[in-house]
Amino acid sequence: MITKMNHVSVFVLNQDSAFDFYVNKLGFNVHTDAPMGPGMRWLTVCPPQQPELEISLMSIDEGMMFTKETAQQMRNLVSKGTFGFGVFECDNLLVTYEELNAKGVEFTKKPTQEFYGFEALFKDDSGNWFSLGQKN
Repeated sequence: MITKMNHVSVFVLNQDSAFDFYVNKLGFNVHTDAPMGPGMRWLTVCPPQQPELEISLMSIDEGMMFTKETAQQMRNLVSKGTFGFGVFECDNLLVTYEELNAKGVEFTKKPTQEFYGFEALFKDDSGNWFSLGQKN
């Protein structure tokens, strides 16, 4: 029986830039930052209150996972914001929105009360988009 998920991947265009975004703007903690062979890097970050969930910031490079053509297709999809998404929670959406906005996080939707809850939408530096909702 599966009991939980402990890793999830977010494809990024540049790991150094993603490191800066997730650590310095979103306030995540670095869990692992280690070389994985020639030109490869295993970089995971965690939300401060959820250290058991490692978000792997996966570079889209030709090699083990992608052919040159597939890597370019993935880069295009990610940069257009059409590949994936995630949902994050916070205790106070208005305060968190102001903090992140002041740090230069690009919001595509200001905090709005919806039928399913209070949320804002933002993009990371690669183009991935995320919902940020207030915990009830």
